[in-house]
Amino acid sequence: MPSLDIANKIDHQTLDNAINTAKKEISTRYDLRESKTEVTLNKKDLHINVTTDNELSLQTVIKIILERMVKQGLDPKALDFGKQEYASGSMIRKDLAIKEGIEKETGKKILKDIKDSGLKVQAALMDDQLRVTAKKIDDLQEVMALLRKKDYGVPLQFVNMKRE
Repeated sequence: MPSLDIANKIDHQTLDNAINTAKKEISTRYDLRESKTEVTLNKKDLHINVTTDNELSLQTVIKIILERMVKQGLDPKALDFGKQEYASGSMIRKDLAIKEGIEKETGKKILKDIKDSGLKVQAALMDDQLRVTAKKIDDLQEVMALLRKKDYGVPLQFVNMKRE
């Protein structure tokens, strides 16, 4: 039976390239020249830490990071914007967490939408991804089209499509 997996994965090397390109742009931008802006990527915990002087610089830096992610082919929905906090003195710090995997609640919403569609497929939640099986590949493609129309707050990738 044909099957496919629905997952949320980020290519770590592409993300690293996007952050490095954003750092270069920040260092050459005229409006950020005098600011003490620092962007770091924690590859182990998948967090982007942004520290800067003021609110305007923070918004500009976040916009640059998002633009670079889009240009590298990464979906900005993968970022979870945490709350900002004041670091030492007048510095502002913001942590951007990178979401990987599909959470249980989101997975349940996706399962419900698949079952409500009336397509002849079986869907199961496995850890941080979903597996969908069907008798025909056309049914799997209809599931993909259905899920692309909706927004679940995380980017969805359709991987491991097997034709048996």
